[in-house]
Amino acid sequence: MMIGIISDIHGNYPALKAVIEELEKKGISNIICLGDICGYYSQVNECLELVKSLTENIVIGNHDYYIINNENCPRSNSANRCLDYQRKVIKPELLKWLSKKPAQAVYYGINCVHGGWNNYLDEYFDYKMLDSLNIKEKYVVSGHNHIPVVINDANIKYCNPGSVGQPRDGNYKASYAILNNNKDFEIYRVEYDYKETQEHMKKVGFEEYFYKNLEYGLKIGD
Repeated sequence: MMIGIISDIHGNYPALKAVIEELEKKGISNIICLGDICGYYSQVNECLELVKSLTENIVIGNHDYYIINNENCPRSNSANRCLDYQRKVIKPELLKWLSKKPAQAVYYGINCVHGGWNNYLDEYFDYKMLDSLNIKEKYVVSGHNHIPVVINDANIKYCNPGSVGQPRDGNYKASYAILNNNKDFEIYRVEYDYKETQEHMKKVGFEEYFYKNLEYGLKIGD
């Protein structure tokens, strides 16, 4: 059984659609989402609805937490402006659904968090600390930093699938991962129409500063 792993969608619906289409082409219907469906881009409802239709194997991320608890991001005014927009448009039934999701879970024998195992939501996990993890599962996954990483040759196999909706490794293509039939993680990248996301952001009132980065695979402001 192959398993698709997605993370950090951040309201980027065209990117999410492209990734899901690729997973479907590969015949993969078992999907884990490592959170941050919310944050940054303007189609949060569409993203939540699509993820909800595909899987209940979800852990929340820090941006999801901010939306659920009506809190701000302590690091970024830009992120907070995006969160303010999403709070105005998010459907109550989707917010209720998201609020019931855990911050840590084991799905298909894989230990899943958004950040790290010291702080499930907001740790930027250093994969060099794998051997020090006090975890019984052989497979562990996390997201949050938007940089894809795979470690298949350690006692604990680790994967960060990178970001579906806002890659930050200089590659604009949407990133996701698969746990293959050989029980190894693999990273994949897929083209998507980032201009569609940019146009939607512009339409709802955001200036170029908030979406130009998508062309370059960088975070907002870079």
